[in-house]
Amino acid sequence: MSTHNDLALVAAKMRLKALNMALKAKKGHVPPAFSCMELVVSLYHGGFLNVDANDPRKRKRDRFVLSKGHACLAQYTVLADLGFFPEDELDDFAGNGSFLPGHPDLEIPGVEAISGSLGHGLGLTAGMVLAARMNKEDCKAVVILGDGECQEGSIWEAAMFAGQQKLSNLTAIVDYNGLGATNYMDKVISMEPFADRWESFGWDCVEIDGHDFVAIEKALTQGRGQRPRAIIARTTKGKGVDFMENSPKWHHQLPQGDQVADALSQLQNQINNLSAMSD
Repeated sequence: MSTHNDLALVAAKMRLKALNMALKAKKGHVPPAFSCMELVVSLYHGGFLNVDANDPRKRKRDRFVLSKGHACLAQYTVLADLGFFPEDELDDFAGNGSFLPGHPDLEIPGVEAISGSLGHGLGLTAGMVLAARMNKEDCKAVVILGDGECQEGSIWEAAMFAGQQKLSNLTAIVDYNGLGATNYMDKVISMEPFADRWESFGWDCVEIDGHDFVAIEKALTQGRGQRPRAIIARTTKGKGVDFMENSPKWHHQLPQGDQVADALSQLQNQINNLSAMSD
């Protein structure tokens, strides 16, 4: 287990690493990865998931599915940091024939599902939990969904199934940054009252600040009875780089010209400040 400041430092370092990967590849969804970085870091570095970099396919492991697979930069950096694969693989992100494509792939150690075709991750993860129950295995499963993804009907079919089956080992975290690929959520299809929707499908639901490690830890660990848990994590798309934050223009767009140095400087300053707090 790490302190919350340690986790914040890891998240800051992963953001810088992710941006450098995308800049080198000249492609990648940086702002969607930045919005869920604290969530991914909490799951892995915070000790919530029972996974092993030395045995990624061990039978009694927990499962994690990044359903919003376009945010894979967050997962790739964390998996490499924990030793699931050599860190130098990050240098060839999204290259021709790369080990790390632009969406998660089952060939990557630590990845449980091919994702990025949105709307499927919750159903897949619910199936993993049900299979574990049938095999009398006490394994947890967590899926991170995009808020725009939750506009899809398949999400609610899976939510209905999981609630009916009382899949208490299932946690769905919604990266609720308020933006889809091209516009604000409320200008397309509003999900409010969002918590009420989940609860009506038989879920326990909590709403948190998705960048607050204390709140994330509490939401992941507090009791829930027999219900699956939905965590609505309010986040900022592009978190960490001010000109990217909360803007419809920044989905898969990358910094250009002077923006590159500005973004890298902002992220490095965050690392320096957090490192000083740890000393």
